[in-house]
Amino acid sequence: MYRETFHPEFIEIVPPPAESPEYNGQNENTAEKNEHKKPKVRIKELIDGTILVREDTKRQLPYIIFLTFLGIIYIGNRFYAERVVRQISEIKTEVTNLRAEQITTTAELMNISRPSEVTELIRERNLGLVESVEPPKKLVRK
Repeated sequence: MYRETFHPEFIEIVPPPAESPEYNGQNENTAEKNEHKKPKVRIKELIDGTILVREDTKRQLPYIIFLTFLGIIYIGNRFYAERVVRQISEIKTEVTNLRAEQITTTAELMNISRPSEVTELIRERNLGLVESVEPPKKLVRK
């Protein structure tokens, strides 16, 4: 505690004498700092688990559990996203292959459905069909 002496021109702040019962070698601010000092975390305490029985750790246990839960969700979400990306890649490859197959099949069908190709296929397979020489007749309904 400090004592103020008033003079008309200036204010002088004088610390209390050393033999005063209020003075024990420290001022009040350093005493308060020592009371609120957090204990240091040592590697030995982490390894042997004694850090888990501290009062500070017990108080923050719900927060630690919450952070652990968020970490698990984050990891799970990451695995899910990677799996979805792999599936998308496989499906894109499959779509590309199916598109190529569709183009090939369409080209073959167009080639086979030409009248000259149909006639040739009938002749090769000996189906006994003959191409009509007269044009088709239109049926009119009365």
